[in-house]
Amino acid sequence: MSTPGKGASKKEKKKPVPVKTSLNNPYNLHWSPLDKEHKHFILNTLKEKITAVSLQKKRVNTFRDWGNRRKSNKNTLTPTEEHKPAPETPSKPAEPSWTDTEARKQLAIGINEVTRCLERNELSLVLVCNSAVPSHMTNHLIPLSKTRSVPACQVPRLSESLSGLLGLKCVLALGFKRDAQKFADVVGSITAVVPPLNVAWVPTDLTPEAVEIKGEAEEEQTDTARGQKRKLEQILSEVSEASSPVLQPLKVKKIIPNPTKIRKPKKKGKQK
Repeated sequence: MSTPGKGASKKEKKKPVPVKTSLNNPYNLHWSPLDKEHKHFILNTLKEKITAVSLQKKRVNTFRDWGNRRKSNKNTLTPTEEHKPAPETPSKPAEPSWTDTEARKQLAIGINEVTRCLERNELSLVLVCNSAVPSHMTNHLIPLSKTRSVPACQVPRLSESLSGLLGLKCVLALGFKRDAQKFADVVGSITAVVPPLNVAWVPTDLTPEAVEIKGEAEEEQTDTARGQKRKLEQILSEVSEASSPVLQPLKVKKIIPNPTKIRKPKKKGKQK
């Protein structure tokens, strides 16, 4: 009788199902609602400031080298023209330029740039557009702003009103840096209107009176903890002096097999 080869046994074995572990956040992060009056106030102040600064991304015409045209020109050139130096071509711009580079350095535009600046604690104000899809693209900015005590809010129609002025396709997030001198008045006026963020695992800001009360309570707790520690030390010293503890052997009452455990079949001995 023909025995199946090694290849057949490998095919018969089922591949293990890949398992991916993921942690779900029990807290629902959401932006605090903004009043309509405050929304119009924020958008109008931003428009006026950007037009006054005249900050806009320039449209730079890039030059493309066509390889086929170069080859065709080399074949048609005469021997006298081949030795002539080639005309100078304009150099390609490395990065898109802005009308005011200093003002651009004082801003963080886009979700990625705002996230990096928040992690480095470089921002004093964060504004986010509500048109970001899906919504979790900007939800991570809520705990980042809260932990760094940076005022942040979601402003409807932020991208529609600012993208045209800045010469960009969209502006889903806008951040103002701490050393932004040109936008200091804008940051001060908008910060007074921004609602506070609610993050469950981050404590809320306390008033000076509450901070004093909290400090007194912590001192009382430390005093009571010290007293309890002293009492425990006295009790332990008395017990150790009276008698040393005796260890008793561990007794196993009953062994229950695990029903979910996958047991491999026992290998039979080779037949002679």
